[in-house]
Amino acid sequence: MKRTREGCFLDVGEAEQVVQRVKAGDQQAYAELIKAYERQMYTYCYGILSNREEAEDALQNIFITVYQNIGQYQAGTSFTSWLYKVAYHHSIDLIRKRKRWNRLIASWKEHQQQSPQPHETTLDELLMHLTAKERNLVMLKVVQQYSFEEIGQIMDMKPATLRKKYERLRKKLVQHNKTRRGISHDESYAK
Repeated sequence: MKRTREGCFLDVGEAEQVVQRVKAGDQQAYAELIKAYERQMYTYCYGILSNREEAEDALQNIFITVYQNIGQYQAGTSFTSWLYKVAYHHSIDLIRKRKRWNRLIASWKEHQQQSPQPHETTLDELLMHLTAKERNLVMLKVVQQYSFEEIGQIMDMKPATLRKKYERLRKKLVQHNKTRRGISHDESYAK
């Protein structure tokens, strides 16, 4: 088997071989899984959690969970989809746990922060107006470039439902960005 490059997904056959070795207790194979997927998992977790430290902690916990539950992975299915599903559920659990605390912090920050200038609108600011599930959909579709079928496997939803949600989210983000820049709905069509 060829050596994997850091941050590169294993192809389906390679992933199956490495997973079988991990199931057999091969710690080197486990290290190969981490090396192959850690960058993408970090990006994904950061996109959902919007916090570097939490994403790093989540990444470690996700790979521990993967190791402990590798027996639940079913050969012949996409390991990458299974891994993203583990990451998704872990991230959603973290968000649920911190929800009450975040409300207090958000309230405090609202009083402490200066109003950002319209030109400072960033993707992070736009994503903060979405729920965790909405951010997850955007991250999987835009950043990770997954198909709606693959996202459906990860999120346990129908691809058609995801397409509709994605289109509504896209329109919502475009409109929010226009509003932040001071362009009303009517003005955007006048141009």
